[in-house]
Amino acid sequence: MNLDLTNKNALVCGSSAGIGKASAMEMASLGATITLVARNEDKLKSVLAELSSKHGQQHEYLVVDFTDPSALKEKMIEAIQRTNYHILINNTGGPEGGPIFSAKVSEFTKAFSNHLICNQILVQNVVPGMKEAGYGRIINIISTSVKQPIDGLGVSNTIRGAVASWSKTLANELGQFGITVNNVLPGFTATDRLDDIIANASKRFGGSHEKAGDFMKSIVPARRFAQPVEIAYAVAFLASEAAGYINGINLPVDGGRTKSL
Repeated sequence: MNLDLTNKNALVCGSSAGIGKASAMEMASLGATITLVARNEDKLKSVLAELSSKHGQQHEYLVVDFTDPSALKEKMIEAIQRTNYHILINNTGGPEGGPIFSAKVSEFTKAFSNHLICNQILVQNVVPGMKEAGYGRIINIISTSVKQPIDGLGVSNTIRGAVASWSKTLANELGQFGITVNNVLPGFTATDRLDDIIANASKRFGGSHEKAGDFMKSIVPARRFAQPVEIAYAVAFLASEAAGYINGINLPVDGGRTKSL
């Protein structure tokens, strides 16, 4: 099975920490040249120093805040003058938790912009190079909520679902060019985002984070949280030549928690 990513250029969003960072590091170890994307330059520099360059890669980073789509578009126009990207990892921090009924309209519009609009800008900039190369992998790191809404994440459930439908539509359009579009759906993963979810869930357990965490583990058949690298393994596989006939899918990586097939 060919998992070699040598001579492949990957743009990895949200790569200063968590799943994005783990995905960047895993793909770099397989030979990909990585462009890290996040808003915190100090963290980006730290991750850049950790990336494997055993294949002679020259990794770089872009400082971008996804709350400013116009700035993202400008940065991407500059970036594609230097690099044709074969792999795009769309990965953005999720909206704040809370019930959907009490969510402000501004929360929906902000999340829609941060996720779907920014994804669209990224895709429109990288796809021409993918078509030219005859090779493209667009991987969206979303959530299991696209299959089974998660209590207390009203805005996130809504926006993640929109991104999933956008992705499936895009897969139908781009498959003929050797470009695949897939969604990875992480379950409970040991990241800062999970800490926020546990804090929100703890309200139902008298404010106990430990009890909330234990309950969340109890509903996962694996009885534990994932490590970011376990999600990264799925991302790296979908980015490889071996996954060339896998297109338009939602892939849960959740220890079996999602009840639907």
